[in-house]
Amino acid sequence: MHTAVIGAGSLGTIVGALISRGGIDAVLVDANLAHVEALNREGARITGRMELSSPVKAVAPGDLEGTFDLVIYLAKSTFDDEALPLAAAHMRNDSTLITLQNGVPEEKVASIIGRERTVGGAVGWGATWIEPGVSELTSDPQDMTYDIGELDGEVTTRLQDVKAVLDHAGKAILTSNLVGVRWTKLLVNVAMSGLSTVLDCNYGEILDDERASFAAVCVMLETIRTAQALGITMEPMKGVDPSVILEVAREHLEGLMQGLKVIYGPHRLIVGSMLQDLKKGQPCEVEALNGYLSAKAEEAGVATPVNDQVTEFIRRIEAGEAGYGFSNLGDIALPEISVYY
Repeated sequence: MHTAVIGAGSLGTIVGALISRGGIDAVLVDANLAHVEALNREGARITGRMELSSPVKAVAPGDLEGTFDLVIYLAKSTFDDEALPLAAAHMRNDSTLITLQNGVPEEKVASIIGRERTVGGAVGWGATWIEPGVSELTSDPQDMTYDIGELDGEVTTRLQDVKAVLDHAGKAILTSNLVGVRWTKLLVNVAMSGLSTVLDCNYGEILDDERASFAAVCVMLETIRTAQALGITMEPMKGVDPSVILEVAREHLEGLMQGLKVIYGPHRLIVGSMLQDLKKGQPCEVEALNGYLSAKAEEAGVATPVNDQVTEFIRRIEAGEAGYGFSNLGDIALPEISVYY
């Protein structure tokens, strides 16, 4: 299947390397010219929890040619206005685009690509871009999963074809509840990635600090309550029903915080993608993640006090009005757990 990976950053480099290694005819597309040159010259190199190097083909957006059977779309949402029209220009009527972006991007993507050509998915692992041509896998290889689905929930032949490609870079799982999957992944991103950005730390450092862990729990509860108010049935998170998290937090908060260490233990080294972007001087996806939750919560009439503070902190950091660091934790007001019940 002739495939383009549009947005060959931290995740896209690894996906592109592994599917190319698996025999897929793939082209990696990225606007970072030094990165493109290194990929073509030396191949894509994966470090961290996996060590390998694979020859790949890479191009800058302006040099992309021809049409593709499949587009794996991993561009940041902040670049959608440029990257989505690029993808559309290199697709046929029978081509498929799978968006593996953060947040809940399917409706925006489908408005440009077309619903009939769009499928979606949530990535269950993390990576950090190190330098041109090199990306660090920060999750255990056995946890490299993708939950993928059609917008209408149908399990189709083309979804099976997409799975066959992604299975070269982990394990793709078919879902009939894509929006539920998306909200479960949103829960992870707004809580763990959001705090990682504000505190300038990895997931493990959040888990190891009691106040930071409680802040993460608060944001998770705010996400779950918002999804329930919107009538969204969230999918299990590492086998745990998010609605159970809501109940456990009320009855046994300490046990829940210990449970998070088990759930996120394989991902301790992940650094929030927004933090990575800000440190590279690039705009981050706060409006697609924490800002999105705040907006949907307001729409649903649900209070999200901790997420709102995290959102505003990230906005201020991006505007140069605040710095990131673990000391920011003391400036986040945390409520009693009872406010969520």
